[in-house]
Amino acid sequence: MGELKLLEKKKIVETTEVPSPSIYIPDHWSETAKRIAFDSTTCPPPIAFICGAKNSGKTTFSRHLLNTLLQRYKEVAYLDTDCGQPEFTPPGCLSLSVIDEQTPDLTIPTIKTPVRCLFFGDNSAKRDPETYIKYVFSLYDYFITDYYMSNESMSENPGKPLLPLVVNTPGWVKGIGRDMLEKMVRYFSPTHVVQIRITAEKKNLPSGAFWLPEGQEYEGPDLIEIKTAFEDSFKRSVLILKDARLMRDIRIIAYFRQCLASDLDISSRKELAHALASHPPYEVPLSSIKVTHLYCQVPSSESFHALNASIVGLAVTSAKSTNSEACTPWCVGLGIVRGIDVSKDLLYVLTPVPQRVLVKVDLLLQGFLQIPTSLLQVQGYRSPYMSANVL
Repeated sequence: MGELKLLEKKKIVETTEVPSPSIYIPDHWSETAKRIAFDSTTCPPPIAFICGAKNSGKTTFSRHLLNTLLQRYKEVAYLDTDCGQPEFTPPGCLSLSVIDEQTPDLTIPTIKTPVRCLFFGDNSAKRDPETYIKYVFSLYDYFITDYYMSNESMSENPGKPLLPLVVNTPGWVKGIGRDMLEKMVRYFSPTHVVQIRITAEKKNLPSGAFWLPEGQEYEGPDLIEIKTAFEDSFKRSVLILKDARLMRDIRIIAYFRQCLASDLDISSRKELAHALASHPPYEVPLSSIKVTHLYCQVPSSESFHALNASIVGLAVTSAKSTNSEACTPWCVGLGIVRGIDVSKDLLYVLTPVPQRVLVKVDLLLQGFLQIPTSLLQVQGYRSPYMSANVL
């Protein structure tokens, strides 16, 4: 971002999670997690692919498996392919994270900095399944290259351990959603496929190796089918229904809360909205960045108008590629565009991304992520995410 500067320096301190016993993990879930983590005594480590219908408990099981793997391995990789309900990033992102400590409370939204992230810009893969699959494969390739190298590569760098991988997937299991899951299983070649099944059979993936053509002889990963955590008196699955939009807003709010010092006394969303609205943004030279509007065409004369008061992905294009369209830009975080002053060649952006990383950003990606309404309702601010005398 060229000569980027912050109007006022800030210090960000990570919050500490408090354990809570409110999550129920059935015995057969724990047995499955231990089977994946400890039954294999040979290299390479396990790659576990978790799938199932919406609200069946994929994320909870994935985090429980992550904690179980951390009992054996110092670090575990986590590939999050659910751009609507991601585990460690705000919505609209696909990411690969490396986790080195257990999460005692599985109910707390946890924001972590991934080792690689791609900005999809929407809450569902339905908008562009082809790009979605391309991004997921790109993250997996990065994992294989950097964290799951072959025995030949290991001899060149014996000090670098191989990491196990947990792959969490979205609950879209019908039509194109199932097609994408099949492509992922075939491309990843996991050691274990865990399918969480509910009693409403029509909402499940087909039992068995659903990714193989009918009649093909099965040779592949350890296929494990487990039930949801809760059942009623009729042995029917009880799904924990979530307000998807509310959950997305909570994650976006948690992400931008990192802009402020953790010891700042904030007890309500109203106070948080005021704090963020008054927080000094970064100044970014317009001439140092490019803008890409995903999924729509915007006239160049209206490009900055469209960016104003929106959430954008902050991306870094590959310097090695001469064809910028051929490379996949890595996303280093999200930002809220506070305003644009064309006369001063400045864009104002609010983001928790540290300045040492932000200076590398040369591309802004705009999708369909929206600022939560609670952050816009700031009394005394005519327009809290638009600077004065700008577009």
